[in-house]
Amino acid sequence: MSQKVLLTAKEVTIILHRLACQLIEKHLDFSDTILVGIQPRGVFLAERLKEILEKNYQTPEIQLGYLDITFFRDDFRRTDKPLEANKTKINFIVENKKVIFIDDVLFTGRSIRSALTAIQSFGRPSEIELLVLIDRRFSRNLPIQPDYRGRQVDAINNEKVKVSWKENDGEDGVYLIIS
Repeated sequence: MSQKVLLTAKEVTIILHRLACQLIEKHLDFSDTILVGIQPRGVFLAERLKEILEKNYQTPEIQLGYLDITFFRDDFRRTDKPLEANKTKINFIVENKKVIFIDDVLFTGRSIRSALTAIQSFGRPSEIELLVLIDRRFSRNLPIQPDYRGRQVDAINNEKVKVSWKENDGEDGVYLIIS
């Protein structure tokens, strides 16, 4: 098993700032916009973007929630090991709000399909967008595309894209793992 660096910590930081600027261009004041990090790994990206928007671009009080999709997945009863749920933390109504789903890697699209179902428990958004750090564009099982993407990666099926976050893994970086 070998590993190739796709993005260094510096490149991740540059991409995060670019994504934050794209969000500002589209949403301006964020008064009707909610960021929702998809558990578990999208939360790190969502928190980092919120911090950049508030500290570097003086965007006031962005609402951020975490959405666990474990029991909305179409494969949750098909695994040998029991799945462990994460925490959903959405302390606001999403009714008529613009929701931006945030995840680290868009692969087959199944997680996003699950998130679309799960968010309905909190109201009916007026609009839903998708922001991902890595878009594995040739791997879709569903017709789902990101509105904002950090980087496109062309990886074949036996290759895995791993995103490391300093909050969880001790460093920022994106790696292609070849098995």
